[in-house]
Amino acid sequence: MLFGGGGGEGDMLSFMMPIILMVLVFYFMIMRPRKNQEKQAQEMRNSMEVGDEIVTVGGILGRVVKVSEDNILIESGSANTKLRITKAAVQTNITAAERVNERRQEAVQAAADAKEKKKAEKASKKTEKL
Repeated sequence: MLFGGGGGEGDMLSFMMPIILMVLVFYFMIMRPRKNQEKQAQEMRNSMEVGDEIVTVGGILGRVVKVSEDNILIESGSANTKLRITKAAVQTNITAAERVNERRQEAVQAAADAKEKKKAEKASKKTEKL
């Protein structure tokens, strides 16, 4: 008898529960966020357009000249040197990030404008009551 007397199923369940909990915590804290990051990176790489400015994993800055299925042609440097790289080598799409930041700023500004308009309406209603 490895675990002592009778009731082996209860002992086995209490032994396995911490392991199961550790696996669940591992999945939700490490694996799931990693998959989300990979999905976002893949979407970014698939949405590249001609004219976008990018940064490669190696740190090369360039402007996209041509996009094909697995490769892109970028232009870099003052001599307009052209490099053909794989899409997987793209780390950041600067142009897309700027677009996202602009949209975020526009949304914040629109929310602030709506809040200001609401305050003005409340103030005008108070003055009408007086």
